[in-house]
Amino acid sequence: MLSTPPSRRLLPALVAAAAAALAAHAATVFLLFVANGFTAELIPVANGYFGFATVLVFVLLAVAGLLGAFERFRWTALAAVVAALGGALLGTALGAVLSGVGLSSTLLSGVLASLLDVNLAFVIMVVLAALTIAPAVYRGIAGSRPAVLRGSVATALVRLPSANLAEGAVTFRDREPLDSARADEQWAAYVDAFREEGWDVVEVPAAEGMADSVFVEDTVVVAAGLAVLTRPGAEHRLAELDGTEQTVRRLRLPVARIEEPGTLDGGDVLIVGETVYVGRGGRTNAEGIRQLRALLAPRGLSVVAVPMTRALHLKTAATALPDGTVLGHPDAVDDPRVFGRYLEVPEADGANIVVLGPDTVLMSSAAPRTAELVRSLGYRVVAVDLSEFAKVEGSVTCLSVRLRPLPQSGVRR
Repeated sequence: MLSTPPSRRLLPALVAAAAAALAAHAATVFLLFVANGFTAELIPVANGYFGFATVLVFVLLAVAGLLGAFERFRWTALAAVVAALGGALLGTALGAVLSGVGLSSTLLSGVLASLLDVNLAFVIMVVLAALTIAPAVYRGIAGSRPAVLRGSVATALVRLPSANLAEGAVTFRDREPLDSARADEQWAAYVDAFREEGWDVVEVPAAEGMADSVFVEDTVVVAAGLAVLTRPGAEHRLAELDGTEQTVRRLRLPVARIEEPGTLDGGDVLIVGETVYVGRGGRTNAEGIRQLRALLAPRGLSVVAVPMTRALHLKTAATALPDGTVLGHPDAVDDPRVFGRYLEVPEADGANIVVLGPDTVLMSSAAPRTAELVRSLGYRVVAVDLSEFAKVEGSVTCLSVRLRPLPQSGVRR
């Protein structure tokens, strides 16, 4: 379901599982020690009784973590219950068998009855530790590795979808039912497309509860080596900036920011060569454009404001091929004359492309006619299904921030 490679999950999963299992074991022994009148003799007995169960909990949680369970709450909860019940039942049965008790219905009845007796505290402690300690340790280790930007490799910043993605803001379309599980699968395939084309992928810390946070492009503009933290026009999205700032600083990029009263969404920023087109619409205001112009001018980039009234963001309406030709759809572009080289596409989803390489672009599979048009121009098209994200006005551009080696001519992102 999730795209983080197993090799990157191994260490965080092992440490998180060990921390949760040991914490649950210690808490259970302590509770029994207190409940039995602080009888010290009970401690070694309890340690021995829960020993096998603790080892099994560690194994089950480690496997769950390796599969990516600690990256989403619902999967963490499932792993917690399975590890708690599985560890308690199998651990108790194994301990009994090794002590000489034969396999029988009596043993099975006793093991099941223990869930309402001595194992009850253990099960509760495992669930609590797995829900709290394990994900925190996992995220801490997974996010603490040095993320130095490699100068010769293109890098994509992405962010795991929040569980409440279906609540994402919609402006130019009616709300539709959204399948979160399918969205997770589509996001994973999208991220894999970058990896398969040789890109590094860096995950911005997940922002659970922030429905629009998967659209990480809106939180930062990276141009000519400068990371400009935006100030999203939708106030509910301001909290998304913290994780993005943490990530770009770990990448050791110089950082600037758009300040109040300016507003700027990264989805409104299209960089073509030395020109930065910025959509002036519902999310980006004139002050935000002015501040961006002042930040980028010393780096040799000129900012051109583009009036936007027909789409949420500029890059919903138009993007650019590697040769700098802007692709746009007539229903979304107010005035194509602002772009210079401009090509009208037959499908709205076809106006959204991501440049993966000098002759390769990423597109939505919902625009087959546009894909054929782009292929006829000599480009290779990688198509991905993003139908669930389209329901909340998402596209191939807004799910990532692309950082390319400098210097570079042509399209910079």
